[in-house]
Amino acid sequence: MPDRRPANPLALAVLGLLLERPLHPHAMATALRERGMDRAFKVTTGSLYDTVRALARDGWIEADGTERVGARPARTVYRHTAHGTRQFTAWLDELIREPAQEYPRFLSAVSYLAALGPDRAAAALRERAAALETRIAAAERAHRTAREEHGAPRLFVIEAEYAREMARAELRWVLRTAEEIETGALEWPEAVPGV
Repeated sequence: MPDRRPANPLALAVLGLLLERPLHPHAMATALRERGMDRAFKVTTGSLYDTVRALARDGWIEADGTERVGARPARTVYRHTAHGTRQFTAWLDELIREPAQEYPRFLSAVSYLAALGPDRAAAALRERAAALETRIAAAERAHRTAREEHGAPRLFVIEAEYAREMARAELRWVLRTAEEIETGALEWPEAVPGV
């Protein structure tokens, strides 16, 4: 069986859900959306089915029968294989233990903040702060819904807490930097070419 790791990070979400119980892809998509995990993983019908097929092909998961609801077509239910469970836990262990260099777009853009000029840079940061506040509030609602209405154990939605805390940290930095620009505390070059 291949030991290569899936290229699509959505595989992590699929494998995580299948630790709880066997599911068909439609139920996986529903669970991901109910738990707000569609903010951490790009969940489309095509990408989800492609990921499930790749995991089955590589022996990480296998069919565990079919399920039919009403007049709908039968849906294949999947579960972990022993190989898949071993590979998944090894992959998770590595991801948690070893910080990896990630390349967020915002970090790339902030590198050239001076090109906007102080007024435009501060305005852009203030607008980002408003969007972050909206995102944080939505994440808090989704987390509360997952926990209270759907009964998800905290451990199964802990990534939402992490994402929320990262967004709060970013919000603090963005607001502080905007204020430093507006008050002149952040030194700005005299002339930036093209500005």
